[in-house]
Amino acid sequence: MTRKHRILVAECMQEISSFNPLVSGYENFHIEHGEQMRAQDHLNTGLGGAFEVFREVGIEPVLAMGARAGSAGILSAEGWTRLSAELMASIREAAAGGVDGVYFSMHGAMAAQNELDPEGWLLTEVRRLIGPDKPIVITLDLHGILTDRMLRQIDGLAIYHTYPHVDFASTGQRAARVLHRLLQGARRPTIARVVIPALVRGDELITKTGCYGELIREARRLELEGAAMSAGIMIGNPFTDVPELCCQVVVATEDDEARASAEALRLAQEFWPRRHRMQGKLISLERAIAQAASMPGPVIFTDAADATSSGATGDSNLILRGLRDAGYRRRVLAQIVDAGAAQAAHRAGVGATIDVTLGGSIDAGRFTPMPVRARVQLLSDGKARLETMKIGLDAGPTAVLTFDNFTVVVFSKTLSLFDRAMYFANGLDPQDFDLTVVKSPHTEHHMYDAWVDANFNVDVPGATSANLPTLGHTICARPMYPMDADTTFEPTVTIYRR
Repeated sequence: MTRKHRILVAECMQEISSFNPLVSGYENFHIEHGEQMRAQDHLNTGLGGAFEVFREVGIEPVLAMGARAGSAGILSAEGWTRLSAELMASIREAAAGGVDGVYFSMHGAMAAQNELDPEGWLLTEVRRLIGPDKPIVITLDLHGILTDRMLRQIDGLAIYHTYPHVDFASTGQRAARVLHRLLQGARRPTIARVVIPALVRGDELITKTGCYGELIREARRLELEGAAMSAGIMIGNPFTDVPELCCQVVVATEDDEARASAEALRLAQEFWPRRHRMQGKLISLERAIAQAASMPGPVIFTDAADATSSGATGDSNLILRGLRDAGYRRRVLAQIVDAGAAQAAHRAGVGATIDVTLGGSIDAGRFTPMPVRARVQLLSDGKARLETMKIGLDAGPTAVLTFDNFTVVVFSKTLSLFDRAMYFANGLDPQDFDLTVVKSPHTEHHMYDAWVDANFNVDVPGATSANLPTLGHTICARPMYPMDADTTFEPTVTIYRR
């Protein structure tokens, strides 16, 4: 009887904003050891997709450790030291019985105070542990930063092909199939990489409708037609200020350097002239309010500058304050992170009227607390599940406060707000309001854009502002568009082959 291949499975995922003043820590991570990782089976996650393929082809997963955190500020030195030690201890223990390869689920836009390339460090340590001959395959968010150190350790990869992201599980499936091909004797991939000195943001990145999607579909075609084992265009996370932050094209073929190089160059050359379009198209808060007040239907105010799913704090009150000061009178629904206000509401109880401040509780350098007299409409434990991935959310003690024409959901913890889960979990439906504030640059079309009259991408300050030159990058390579408007691009290919 043929022995099943044994594949070590590990996960480490966090996306950070270097411009978020609140450092994150070990406690930000949801940790799963060994068999606990099977909780992701059948979910829309990378591990969930990989498990499905492993069952199909008869691979035995050897489960080490999963660590997943919501987007936040840079990871503390203490947090990284503890997390990396625990991860490597779990990986060493899992590998002790012998493994034939590794699947590592990653994000790619992680950074710690004492390690600006955590994924590269982890992959280097794993390679040292398992030796040079066993394949390592990873999955990455298209907002990740794939570094030279990472590429020197891996044999294959799969990168998200959708934004807003919906292909978590299918990306895990693609990675598992690459790994299976390698175990079946396929020649090791030749990976071609072209670095593009640009950072991008905005509506043109929506893969269903934007020009970025046109290029992603080309990468996907290369995979589906068999011309490439893997292909993707990574746009990095412009808020993770690290040395290798960039956009980049990655094409992996089965030992066909000429094809990998040609396709990577072609996609990079098609990407570069589109960089101008791939910038945030912003509107001033004042103009957005004036236009919204004149429109009959519901509208969205996108607060991409305080996008918690991109690493912001969630405590911006700039849109709330602007609407109140401008005298906007229609029904407003919003969310904010303010532990003090949430705790005051829980102490007072449902139905009480309280005097509190909203916002500016974390990023005090950008936001000034806004005094309000509010009624406590509802209290909850802040638990919910993301609509897309079905994984848990925990906002801590949460309150729904109402004042004037405003309804605000107040959280104790920063958490991902890129869908409607926390509105629904607290008895609120955005379609019952005239204006809803969304702290995410984009959402799936059906959640908001399908039924609103307009979506205003408001230009206000924040740790994840789409107005990229205002953020203050100090570490990433320069020149870099759009911070340096005269940046030039001479495409060159770097080949990685193990």
